[in-house]
Amino acid sequence: MKYFVYIIKCSDETFYTGITTDTKRRILEHNGNDLGAKYTRARQPVNLVYSKEYKNRSLASKEECRIKKLTRTNKIKFINK
Repeated sequence: MKYFVYIIKCSDETFYTGITTDTKRRILEHNGNDLGAKYTRARQPVNLVYSKEYKNRSLASKEECRIKKLTRTNKIKFINK
């Protein structure tokens, strides 16, 4: 199964990072219903700004953790690479 690490930009200009097996479905969940993260519910609409595929959940989780530790400035640089 393929996993994706994604970053979304919320309406308040903050970023949310997560992992999923279906990026399109996950963005729809963040934008529309109770399956989205609690953090993004009050910050809709959200837009996908980064996504990368990984071959397993372990690699995706490690990358997600690394990205979450970045400062806002470094996340912006990372997204714009």
